[in-house]
Amino acid sequence: MTKLFFVRHGKTQWNLEGRYQGANGDSPLLAESYTEIDDLAHFLRPIHFKRIYSSPLNRAKTTALALDDRLPGNIPVVIDERLREFNLGKMEGMKFTEVARRYPAELYAFRHAPAQYDPTTIAGESFPQLIARMQPVIKEIVAQDNGVGQYIIVSHGAALTALIQSLLGTPLADIRKRGGLSNTNVTTIETCDAGTTYQLLKWNDTHFLSKPLDETDTI
Repeated sequence: MTKLFFVRHGKTQWNLEGRYQGANGDSPLLAESYTEIDDLAHFLRPIHFKRIYSSPLNRAKTTALALDDRLPGNIPVVIDERLREFNLGKMEGMKFTEVARRYPAELYAFRHAPAQYDPTTIAGESFPQLIARMQPVIKEIVAQDNGVGQYIIVSHGAALTALIQSLLGTPLADIRKRGGLSNTNVTTIETCDAGTTYQLLKWNDTHFLSKPLDETDTI
């Protein structure tokens, strides 16, 4: 049995402002995010992890390294380019309200109808393209595992939602059926057959956070 713990990065300034960051935009973690990483580490501390994998974007990499500092043992941290957030093209850096005004069809499909999402106009990345670049990372982790390992993967809200649901076999049209993922949440899945199938253990777990969530925490 290989168990995978998917963590969305800590909350950033652009999250607070309601801006899309995407694969190329970025902003620093809020000071409060380190308290939330403390909360997450306290929750995960009893578990032995073989490795932490992270997106190279600073908001994810900073979260991964801060989490590693707070967990026992010397857990190797692997930075993998394929774990970046969606390339959102022209929407990156824009506030949600501006995106809704300029690209209403793209925004609606991205958030509510992923099977209909066509990013051509915004020069972005489609759901199938994102899944095709991210799934191999998970397949490689599981393939090199001996069936008893536990791993942390730190990445991004929209990307992780698509990736995890694809691993669970969820049709593209239903990828949003469980809602989004909150900053510093952990979503856990496992495979008992070397990656042939995956089972969801917990979606968007934030019970360990010491602060109440608001609408800017989840995407």
